Amino acid sequence: MKIYRSYEDLPKIKLPLGQDIFISDSTIRDGSQMPGIVMKKRHKTEIYEYLHKIGIEKLETFVYNERDREAVKEMLDRGYEFPEVTGWARANPKDIDFVLDMDGIKETGILMSVSDSHVIDKMGLKSREEAEKKYTDALQYAVDHGLKTRAHIEDMTRADNEGFVFPLIKKLLEIDPDCIIRLCDTVGFGLPFPGVDEPYGIPHITQRLLEIGTKNIETHIHDDFGMSVACSIAGYWYGANWSSLTFLGIGERAGNAELEKVVLFLIQRVEGFEKYDLKSVTEFARFMEKEIGIRVPRNKSVVGKNIFAHESGIHTAGVIKNPFTYEPYPPEIVGGKRQLLIGDSSGIEVLRFKVEESLNELMHIDTNIEKNDLRLKAIQSDIQKLYNLEKRVSCISDEELKKYVEKYFMLESIIDEHSANEDNTENQNKK
Repeated sequence: MKIYRSYEDLPKIKLPLGQDIFISDSTIRDGSQMPGIVMKKRHKTEIYEYLHKIGIEKLETFVYNERDREAVKEMLDRGYEFPEVTGWARANPKDIDFVLDMDGIKETGILMSVSDSHVIDKMGLKSREEAEKKYTDALQYAVDHGLKTRAHIEDMTRADNEGFVFPLIKKLLEIDPDCIIRLCDTVGFGLPFPGVDEPYGIPHITQRLLEIGTKNIETHIHDDFGMSVACSIAGYWYGANWSSLTFLGIGERAGNAELEKVVLFLIQRVEGFEKYDLKSVTEFARFMEKEIGIRVPRNKSVVGKNIFAHESGIHTAGVIKNPFTYEPYPPEIVGGKRQLLIGDSSGIEVLRFKVEESLNELMHIDTNIEKNDLRLKAIQSDIQKLYNLEKRVSCISDEELKKYVEKYFMLESIIDEHSANEDNTENQNKK
């Protein structure tokens, strides 16, 4: 009989194909294009530092302007093996020359738009054939100049993959057999289900890329339909060995697949990913809020301020007895901290726990309170009055609770003792 009462008891899943998998971060490239934010050089180097702590293998960056190049130089000067700094270019030699001019960058991505809307309407090309020549020429130029390559197959989930894209990719692989083929779900039309075929099925596209001889497959999924994390994991499940992610999912429109979610899933749910470390990720999120102005919702997975906060009676009672009951992973995994809060749905168990905690802090001794203690009931009654009269719309802070504890457990005891002494004195005088 299997018993699941701790995190260690739960089995981990295995990737069906058993391939080594890696992560490429695009926070300072795609993420920096998020409307309303500006990343300064120091922001980019600090993000690089956090990615290094997590253990991310690669990042991509622009190298067009002086600010970007200075940031790249500082990253390279730190001498870290990971993340490897890579470039990004449009499919023309001039863009690739910007990457070549950066000493230390050995790989570049090359943007290759493949949907008819992108080829004809956006780029103004006359035909798919013209696009194919443009892309193969660009890749050949990068290879001839000694660069490793990634082909960013843009808008693949709205393209004619059998008629145009897969034949194009075969030609790209003839030029560079090790080229990383980036499956770009540019507006989030991709689906993670194995039964979905052209052009939306991420499992189907990934399997077809393997069939035509692709060694390195990377997903890059946008979150317009909220499927980016699921599709990124589906990519791994069906044979991709890379995924391109951004921290907090930042990026254009609805953003990208969130790095922190995918990494947490790998660490906690999949065998063999001890190479990643998320202990700095909550601090990373606070940095993004303070320095770059990214608003992190309180209930956001992994880094939200509420994800280890418990208020309701059933939840708090369970967590006090065994955190495994209502926490899917320990707070320290992501550098978080558990909070037991007192609000309108709190029960006597969490109140007792918090009162004991306050007494221990105030009196510097371990104190145990019974659940039927009248003083505890009095505090609960006072707090409920605040909510019943609708004068309160927030939780009771620790400082406020201390005042209740002082009133009922310390001051009233002194008053009662003083009253008892006065009664004794009065009785003595009567005698």
